[in-house]
Amino acid sequence: MKTISICFTSDIHGYIMPTNYRDKAEENFGLAKIASILDEIKRDSETLLIDNGDFIQGSPLTYYFAKKATDQKNPMIKVANQLQYDIGVIGNHEFNYGMDYLHRAVEESNHPWLSANIVNKTDNEPFLGKPYVIKEIAGIRIAVLGMTTHYIPNWEDPNHIKDLHFEDVVESTKKWVPLIHELEKPDIMIVCYHGGLERDLETGEPTENLTGENQAYQLCQEVAGIDLILTGHQHRFLTGEINGVAIVQSGSNGQAIAEIKIDFDEKIQSIQSILHYVEDETKPDMKIVELVREDESHVQQFLDQTITMVKGDMTITDPVAVRRYGHPFIHYINQLQMNITGGVDISCTALFHDKSPGFPNQVTMRDIVANYIFPNTLKVVEVSGHDIKSALEKSAGYFQVENDQLVVNPSFVTPKPQPYNYDMWQGIYYEINVSNPVGERVTTLNYHGKPLNPEQKYQVVMNNYRASGGGDYHMISGKRIVQDVPIDMTELISNDLLKRETLEAEHITHFKILTSN
Repeated sequence: MKTISICFTSDIHGYIMPTNYRDKAEENFGLAKIASILDEIKRDSETLLIDNGDFIQGSPLTYYFAKKATDQKNPMIKVANQLQYDIGVIGNHEFNYGMDYLHRAVEESNHPWLSANIVNKTDNEPFLGKPYVIKEIAGIRIAVLGMTTHYIPNWEDPNHIKDLHFEDVVESTKKWVPLIHELEKPDIMIVCYHGGLERDLETGEPTENLTGENQAYQLCQEVAGIDLILTGHQHRFLTGEINGVAIVQSGSNGQAIAEIKIDFDEKIQSIQSILHYVEDETKPDMKIVELVREDESHVQQFLDQTITMVKGDMTITDPVAVRRYGHPFIHYINQLQMNITGGVDISCTALFHDKSPGFPNQVTMRDIVANYIFPNTLKVVEVSGHDIKSALEKSAGYFQVENDQLVVNPSFVTPKPQPYNYDMWQGIYYEINVSNPVGERVTTLNYHGKPLNPEQKYQVVMNNYRASGGGDYHMISGKRIVQDVPIDMTELISNDLLKRETLEAEHITHFKILTSN
């Protein structure tokens, strides 16, 4: 009997040190701490180390090296090479900083990057040329097939993916798995899928809209010959089994590393999945700390640059209250979006996460990146009044009434927190009554003091994610793009604040959220 361990991370999002970057506080995440757990695992068994995507984007560290220190080696790849990753998979956020950034990361890596279902439009061959790899550990042949959610064109800047086609994951896996079995005759077949589950593991009931973004349940049910599916994208902590196929997901930001122990004797005897969580007593690996010490120092100096001063209060202490009543920070972002696009007088934005701190009296780059965590750009989209009302109805789903109290709809919390899918609008005035039936919650919708015309076309500025219909805003998808601002929003905010001696905190109400008739 032989026992091997498949070690697995996903959705690291640029976090090496256990630092949240908002206030330099230490937290239980990051590759430096994961490395210490990995060392212990490697002492006890032969291992294969895999990352499942969204590795090179998502933190101030990755922003700095993508935008400000482009001539330097990517610290994420330096650490990946130090940890001796065997395989990486392309995630959706790998494309966020553009193709040059991605290609450089791949070239600097000592391990291959996989994605069988992302293919070149020119020859229909897999992107980066690597659909799968065969690894041999303790005489056991292991096939690892890489797959990436094919929903990427719904979110990504088209310029970043213009030469690529994204095949349906289920259909692509049905093609590749039998081919790999025929050509390679592996002892173990692993699908490493940067995507999650759209159904409950046990009941099979849908846990989200079945858009095709997260198809792991379908893979287990419809594709024969898979022993293990490693999932991601949803930032969940999962171990389980579907239709005899072991399935694992290891969270995000390096909060945990998954270990899948496989007992093998001519065939698989058992598969045991364990999530090793980073805890208070988990110490950072000093080899990793020293490797990125200088890089981390440059990022911290960059983040501590004072940009402007705030007159008034723009701090955020209650994110749900922000979404119910509005806030000076949201007012500022919407106003900035309209100013940048000159002449556009309707805007929408979101409070992207519940730890968004707003702006203190002395604003630094740290405060900007703590609030605006995504590398979004801006687009002006032409939509009808009916489309705007439909988008507001979609956002209204964030709230529901329970026992006469306004609460957050659980669908915006599980299986994946989605606060970024609740938009607040400016340039229109609207009222939402959460007590009304779904689809009938927008009770007032005015533009320049008069009811919005459902048939009239309006220009609205929003981030590129929403402009593509991201977040299931299908009423916006495919609409005419009037203007494209290809500059990262973080840079637009910093450029604006650098021009100001002070930033006035303005709280102007543009909407009301009601709970009764």
